[in-house]
Amino acid sequence: MKTALKQIPFVLFLILLFGLAACVLPKDKLSGNKMLTDHFDWQGHRGARGLAPENTIPAFLKALEFPKITTLEMDIAISADGQVFVSHEPWMSASICTTPEGQAVTSAEEDKYLLFQMPALEILKFDCGKRGNPRFPEQKPVPAHKPLLKEVILHVKRECLLKGIKVPKYNIEIKSQPSWDGIKSPEPKQFATLLIREIEEMQISELTCIQSFDPRALRAVKALAPNLTTALLVENLKSFDTNIQDLGYTPEIYSPYYKLLSAEVVQKAHALKMKVIPWTVNETEEMHKLMAMGVDGIITDYPNRIPPQ
Repeated sequence: MKTALKQIPFVLFLILLFGLAACVLPKDKLSGNKMLTDHFDWQGHRGARGLAPENTIPAFLKALEFPKITTLEMDIAISADGQVFVSHEPWMSASICTTPEGQAVTSAEEDKYLLFQMPALEILKFDCGKRGNPRFPEQKPVPAHKPLLKEVILHVKRECLLKGIKVPKYNIEIKSQPSWDGIKSPEPKQFATLLIREIEEMQISELTCIQSFDPRALRAVKALAPNLTTALLVENLKSFDTNIQDLGYTPEIYSPYYKLLSAEVVQKAHALKMKVIPWTVNETEEMHKLMAMGVDGIITDYPNRIPPQ
């Protein structure tokens, strides 16, 4: 794929260039905060989706306001020119996105605005924050574009330096499935290659977990970068043993929908030296129940609902 650097607006290029020089932390500080840790891992889902527009820079900076958040969870899509964007869907969502002309994207237009068919410059012109999201009444709408992954990393590093707080970890989801290959996303090996290259260039390998529902994507990651932490996302009704067998290797993290989780599954995962981090848990009462089961972390839209103890 061709690079999109020449197509990215000059002002944004300067932000990235000088931001990188000013904000990359020394390697000793980065390597001191490993992805696999003994501490409970509270993850801000799509940043802090319950409080700010999902997968935007404002959402990730909002998550950093909560001291218990140790990981920023996000999703990845690839543009037509091979740039790595943060976006849950590999298209402009009718629920939250607005065209450069100021019109709300309609459901009928979503297939017209596939990120994998759009160059980076075009993607950056859309807004996916100012409309808000009616599913999340506490969310504060704010103008925001779908950011490049490198933008997110640089803004987070700069914010941490300014506030004197620890750099968070990153839980990055590859959004892929067989029916999307070559249309809505690259095939898994190419997708993994582009993402791993970006992670290595931004010097966050030791802080990063790559997660996916697509076993093909995780196998591609492990083949290309065996030392990277991976997490298997699960929302099916198969048994724990079947899901691991289908994946073909034992990942570092097992990450099911929280309602599918049981104490028995937690015990099985721990017996295999795997951590268990369920998603997406938005009620404090449910958080307490899962912590009592022995989970190692929790992914939530609402960092403000994390229990005090």
